[in-house]
Amino acid sequence: MTSLNNSGMQRKTVAIIGGGPAGLMAAEALAAGGVQVDVYDAMPSVGRKFLLAGKGGMNLTHSEPYDAFLSRYGSRAPQIAPLLAQFTPDALREWVHGLGIETFVGSSGRVFPTDMKAAPLLRAWLHRLRQAGVRFHMRHRWLGWTETATLCFDTPQGLQAVSADAVVMALGGGSWARLGSDARWVPLLSQRDIAIAPLQPSNCGFEVGWSEYFRSRFAGDYLKSVAIAVQHEGDPDAQPPSRKQGEFVITAEGIEGSLIYALSAGLRDRISASGTAVIQLDLLPDWPLQRVIDEVTRPRGARSWSSHLQSRLGLKGVKTGLLRELVSAADFADPLLLAHAIKALPLTLLAARPIDEAISSAGGVTFEGMDQQLMLKALPGVFCAGEMLDWEAPTGGYLLSACMASGRAAGNGVLSWLQ
Repeated sequence: MTSLNNSGMQRKTVAIIGGGPAGLMAAEALAAGGVQVDVYDAMPSVGRKFLLAGKGGMNLTHSEPYDAFLSRYGSRAPQIAPLLAQFTPDALREWVHGLGIETFVGSSGRVFPTDMKAAPLLRAWLHRLRQAGVRFHMRHRWLGWTETATLCFDTPQGLQAVSADAVVMALGGGSWARLGSDARWVPLLSQRDIAIAPLQPSNCGFEVGWSEYFRSRFAGDYLKSVAIAVQHEGDPDAQPPSRKQGEFVITAEGIEGSLIYALSAGLRDRISASGTAVIQLDLLPDWPLQRVIDEVTRPRGARSWSSHLQSRLGLKGVKTGLLRELVSAADFADPLLLAHAIKALPLTLLAARPIDEAISSAGGVTFEGMDQQLMLKALPGVFCAGEMLDWEAPTGGYLLSACMASGRAAGNGVLSWLQ
């Protein structure tokens, strides 16, 4: 595929495979650099996961101090840092303003568009990209390379071979396959000896062996104002357990929700290593243990335990249900043991939910197989960006920030390589 510039000279062409935030950001950087950009996507339209993620409020990035922000990327922070340096959270916010969309910082520090919606932002972005000459090719599924090293796509018109001076792959991870992130690229790159860390669910729910009674009674109920403590591996006395406060939801299979997602990476890894993971639920995180003991041990007279717990501690509904589910009858009848269970209720997690249900995925193309500009060492001229890289982060704007920063970095990397 060739293109002519205004002087009639042939200009470079770049194929971007994947029309999510990383691919679109790479397209913007490349178009600004004067090359012809063609975006290919297997879906009927671009940005489908981006739009669905924004239905509950489009969380763009986070306003916390940069060092804390970078720490959210865990062991991959050293690799993510140079990408974010090219497109910081503040720069992302200014970029959104440049699309004519204002933002605000929520009480949690998360940054949102003022209308909380993703669709207006995506429409403005696509309009600007088309104005810059970016061409979009929908329902084009990448199948690999032909014998002549051109890109091969399955299209509504049949198989098509596409040549380009460089390629940016932004094919997503393995979650939400119906929106395009189906990981079909994994065997295609593996065949080219590209190192790929196994894809795993991230920001995911977990399975718990609920009784049929508890499942039928409480599935769908939210646990609000609770805390979860997770003991570190090794010596339990070596350091205090990690503790986070928030809310999550009971599902028919187990648990999910924002508090669970924040801890999911460590819990998933512990299950992989040990077979299960145990968390401790604090059902009254704002109450000191002694106060709970004092209230539980007060005489309850003729009242039932459930009435006593609701009257003295405000415990009812799903919280009381959890105590009944997880505490033995003998311990439930012992006020002191019950008080300790309220503050540290053990819950065993059996497995992470399937990757296609997860908000995002971990694993992917390893950074060790790429140069500093995100070009594959084994495939010169082929760059990778977005969630298909081997990193993960919690929700809160960190996922989108790194996806867009990596797209910008890959686009800039292509421009440097073409020169």
